[in-house]
Amino acid sequence: MEIIFVEWLEMIREKIHQINRWIAGIGAFVLIPLMVLTSSDVVSRNVFSRPIPGTVELSQYMLAVFILLGLAYGQQVKAHVAVSVVTSRLPQRIQLILYMISILLCLFISWILIWQGWIIGIEEKTVSDMLRIPQYPFRLMVAFSALLLAFELLIDLGESLKKMGRRVS
Repeated sequence: MEIIFVEWLEMIREKIHQINRWIAGIGAFVLIPLMVLTSSDVVSRNVFSRPIPGTVELSQYMLAVFILLGLAYGQQVKAHVAVSVVTSRLPQRIQLILYMISILLCLFISWILIWQGWIIGIEEKTVSDMLRIPQYPFRLMVAFSALLLAFELLIDLGESLKKMGRRVS
């Protein structure tokens, strides 16, 4: 029974990792039109003295998509900034406990982002100033990306608890 449960959890972990890699790929793909738009705007502004209308708005939205869709993947590959000047000198067990505390704090913040991102997203009725792009999808994306991040944090917490269990026994 326990082996089946462990295999089931491993399958869920791998599916979450696959989803986050795929979502991060979509976010990274958004960089291509962002670069083309920004380059075209610079050329248009400098050569023809006519900037492309709405470039700033579109760039802001595309940058938000890029950042938000990459959050969970960043957690998955441990690419976020970590300062370990003090903690690296502590015993492994204390380091693990501090890491689990930080995961719990991040989970708390993620759940707030999910909750408030959803509430604000479904209530959002405004559109952008120039291009009239609705803002609710980008507000909902905050909740979606925080949910994906929370799944990755839960995976990290589970792995830390397993390490802690091995240290105790």
